[in-house]
Amino acid sequence: MLLWFVGTAIIAVWFVFRDPRFDYRLLIVGALLPLLDAVTGHAWVLHTLAFSLFLLLVVMVATMGRRPARKALLAVPIGALLHLVFDGAWTDADLFWWPLGGWSLADDRLPEAARGWWWDIALEVVGLVVLAWVWRRSGLSDRSARRRFRADGRLLTEVR
Repeated sequence: MLLWFVGTAIIAVWFVFRDPRFDYRLLIVGALLPLLDAVTGHAWVLHTLAFSLFLLLVVMVATMGRRPARKALLAVPIGALLHLVFDGAWTDADLFWWPLGGWSLADDRLPEAARGWWWDIALEVVGLVVLAWVWRRSGLSDRSARRRFRADGRLLTEVR
């Protein structure tokens, strides 16, 4: 699952922040970051609230006194937190609140795998529709708009 997380993260940030200077490239990185847990075959640290909060702490400490860098890099932990929301990771209390409920994560299934393949396909279709809307709304069919996105990560230039 990729399109679901990318599409929902973009739309959520756009509706909440409405910042035309937001770097959606870093948001996408953060939204896809927890999928690296698939390497282990089960839900691991990247699907926990502790990881997202640790990532936020690292960004805040590493960017002290550098406000523009902080504003840009905050997109990564925001994306990771949105992944947890749109993945439903919060429905597994032991996983979400790890390590408060114990240290073991070995038996927790990835939320993506626990849903079933048919549900994942439906969510990917929704993600595709959302991204098609973002593509049209941002004018990404225009080469200069795509170039701008690659250069600075900006999308959805007009906020209505």
